[in-house]
Amino acid sequence: MGEAKLYVIPGSHPSRSAMLMLERKGIPYKRVDLIPVVSKGILKAQRFPDVTVPALKLEGDRVQGSIQIARELDRIKPEPPLLPADPEKRSKVEEAEAWGDPFQQKPRRLSWWALKRDRAPMASYAEGARLGIPVALAVKTGAPIVAMAARLNGSTDGNVRADLSSLRSDLDRIDHWIAEGVLGGPEPNAADFQIAPSIRLLMSLDDLRPFIEGRPCGELAKRIVPDFPGRTPPTFPEEWLAGLRA
Repeated sequence: MGEAKLYVIPGSHPSRSAMLMLERKGIPYKRVDLIPVVSKGILKAQRFPDVTVPALKLEGDRVQGSIQIARELDRIKPEPPLLPADPEKRSKVEEAEAWGDPFQQKPRRLSWWALKRDRAPMASYAEGARLGIPVALAVKTGAPIVAMAARLNGSTDGNVRADLSSLRSDLDRIDHWIAEGVLGGPEPNAADFQIAPSIRLLMSLDDLRPFIEGRPCGELAKRIVPDFPGRTPPTFPEEWLAGLRA
């Protein structure tokens, strides 16, 4: 099997999902770091069908999205499996994995809202990245990119406030799946890799970490994703966090 090439955005939680799954399979890969928004043109030029990361080139095929990448990895290298062989267990894992796909948008939206107000934390999310330009320069000149990314991801006050209001019930759902054994088993599965990086990105926000890190989902995230770059100081209005404090 030839070396894979994985196109990512630094600090992207779905990108981390793909990296973890490749590592779980023992498949060597080359990581290509892209700048947000600019990435769309590069992926088009590389003839990917869509403009989103993670984007994987492997054995002549182009695959995008963490769910699709999980299926492709299980196809070309069945062991260790990302999806259980037992039909009932697989169905539950696929349910959690499918739920985790749109859930990825919440931490993304929250992060861009925060970065639009203060770009300084961007450098911490790019730790170890090779962007082709110095990270400090990317941060200094990144206002248009941050503004565009916030707009493309719907990072409005109304959406972010709604995301924060519903976050506690999301965490409860994830904790329930852990209690059921759908997530957090001895052998990590596709749903673990889908959801844990999203929780890890949420935990990089100082406002949210205290509400997550002591929960089962926080423990899961730290186990599946021991290292996740980035830290954003408190930024959300206090009243927006009321639902989490209840």
